[in-house]
Amino acid sequence: MAQRCSDCTFATAFQALISVAAVAVSAVLFYGGIGQAGNIQPKILKAKTLKKDKVNIITLGCSKNLVDSEVLSGQLLANDIHTVHENQRLDHNIVVVNTCGFIDKAKEESVNTILEQVALKQQGKLDKVYVTGCLSERYRQDLALEIPEVDAWFGTLELPLMLQQFNADYKKDLIGERLLGTPSHYAYLKISEGCNRTCAFCAIPLMRGGHISKSIEEIVAEAKALVRRGVKEIMLIAQELTYYGLDIYKRRSLADLLRHLSDIEGLHWIRLHYAYPAKFPLEIIDVMRERPNICNYLDMPLQHASDAMLKAMRRNITRHEMEDLIGEIRSRLPGICLRTTLIAGFPGESRNDLEELKDFLLAQRFDRVGIFSYSHEENTPGFTLEDDVPAAEKANRAQEIMELQQDISYQKNQEKVGKTFEVLIDKKEAGRYIGRTEFDSVEVDNEVLIQSVKTLPIGEFVQARITKAFDYDLEAVVAE
Repeated sequence: MAQRCSDCTFATAFQALISVAAVAVSAVLFYGGIGQAGNIQPKILKAKTLKKDKVNIITLGCSKNLVDSEVLSGQLLANDIHTVHENQRLDHNIVVVNTCGFIDKAKEESVNTILEQVALKQQGKLDKVYVTGCLSERYRQDLALEIPEVDAWFGTLELPLMLQQFNADYKKDLIGERLLGTPSHYAYLKISEGCNRTCAFCAIPLMRGGHISKSIEEIVAEAKALVRRGVKEIMLIAQELTYYGLDIYKRRSLADLLRHLSDIEGLHWIRLHYAYPAKFPLEIIDVMRERPNICNYLDMPLQHASDAMLKAMRRNITRHEMEDLIGEIRSRLPGICLRTTLIAGFPGESRNDLEELKDFLLAQRFDRVGIFSYSHEENTPGFTLEDDVPAAEKANRAQEIMELQQDISYQKNQEKVGKTFEVLIDKKEAGRYIGRTEFDSVEVDNEVLIQSVKTLPIGEFVQARITKAFDYDLEAVVAE
C-alpha cells in the first residue's frame, strides 16, 4: 500500500499518499484488482437484489471514535437498519469507515482501510462506502477528489446528515442506546466533545472543534442505560475531563458528575481518562477517595517534563508545578495508579531535555507510561517550528523512555506478588482467564493472567492472589 514520503513535509506526503490511493482505486475500478502472480482480474459486477441493507461499521483510532460508532449504530438500529461492528463474514452490503486523523500512521491506516473497502465495492461485494470521522473532517475535499468512489464523506459532528443517506431519522431520545463495540461488561462514556486548548502538537481542535460538555443529567441517564444492559465498568473519556462543566455550568464540575455517577446502583467501577494537569481540580481526588466505586486510577497526559519543552508545547505548566500536583494527588489518595503519556522528538528537543524527562520519570515512578514519536501536523502551532529531530532519533528516544519505564513497571509489579486484588474477568484465551485490577484500563495497561480449573464467568469479579509478576503482566490464582 501507499508509503509516506520521508523527504517532504507531511502536507506534501499526505497528498502523495492519497494520490497513490487514487491510482490503486483506478486499477480496481477498471480491472477489478490484482490476482495471484500479478495477474489482472476482471471486474465482477454484483447483481442487485431486494435484500435488506446490512451496515458494517469499521472504527479506527481512539475510544472516542468507538463511542461515535456505537451511537451511529444505535440510531441505525432504531430505524430498523441491520448494523454490525467489524463484521468479518462479508455478508453486509454497506460500509461506514470511521477514520482517525491524529498522526501520520493513523492517517495512513485510515486511507488504506478506505481503499480496501472501495476495492470491495468495485468488485461488486459492496453497494455503498461512506467515510466519517477525524480524517474525513480534516481532509474531506482532498480525499473526495482523489477517491471519488466513496459515496459520501462526513465530518465528526454530522450524524443527522449521515443518517439521511439511509433515509433514517435522527432520534434525540436515544440516550444510551448504543450497539456496544466492547464486551458487554464495560463501556466508554464520552462526557464532552472537542477541546479549547492550543497545545502546539495537537490537531484535535481542528477535527473536533471547541469543548462542549454534556449535561450531568444526560450523562447519568446514559450511564444508567448502560448499567441496565449489564455494564459494570464505565470509562469516562473526553479530550480533557478536567475542563468538564466550564462551558455550561461556568465552573469545573467533574467532581459533581462523579458524585452522581457513583450513586448509580450496579455500577461497580468508574475510571477516569485524559485529565489535564494545568489548573487541575483537586476536589475530584477527594471524591475518588470517598467513593469506593471510583477506581484509584488517573490517566493524566503530561507530554514532557523539561520547562523548555513544556513552554514550546504550550502546556501552561512547569515541571515544578507538575511535581507539586503529583505530590498533592498522592498525598490525598495514597496508592493511586497514575498513568501518563509523553512525546519524544518535539521540535527543538535536545539531549538535555530528554535527560531531564528521564530524571523526572525516575523521580516520579509512574505506574503506567505511554509515549509517541512527535508527528509534524499541518495547521497546528507546532507546524511553524522546524521538525529538526530525525524520525530515527525520535524512535530511539521513545525507546529509551520505554526501557526506563519497563524497569519501573517491573519493580512496581514485583511489589504486588502475594497480595490479593479484585479482578474483572475480561476474556478467556489459550486456557487462561485474562482480567484487570482497578489499576488497569483496557488494552493499554497490565493484564492479570489466571489459571483456574473452576469456570470464571466473563464480566464478573473475582478475588485473585498474585503469584508471579513480569514487566507488564501479572499471574494469579483465585483466592480461596
